Amino acid sequence: MALRGVWQLNKLIVSYCDWGGSSRGVRAFMESHLPAFKEISPQLEVVTELNRGQHPYLKGLYRNKNERVVSVKNMTPEDILPCATRLRNSLGRKVVKLKTRHVTKHPSVQGTWTTELKM
Repeated sequence: MALRGVWQLNKLIVSYCDWGGSSRGVRAFMESHLPAFKEISPQLEVVTELNRGQHPYLKGLYRNKNERVVSVKNMTPEDILPCATRLRNSLGRKVVKLKTRHVTKHPSVQGTWTTELKM
């Protein structure tokens, strides 16, 4: 995703094993879908990394120095493409858990409204 017109994902690393069965889908993805994915996003540096004896994964390195790793073990090429697209389209920010459902800058003095008010 672009923030102020600048894509946030700098590098996508595709790690796989050349003989492992769990990397079968990644090897097919690199032959069929990866060249088209590179053409669609020319701003992105795509690197393939050979890790023998390891399960495959996708790693996204972002401008804000964060990284996200997605395991693609035993996935088909059609399932790996949305994972790569999701990494490309995300901002790379850390997930922040909200303390309450209702977030506001100026909280009500009276409290939050509920349907079970008794008058």
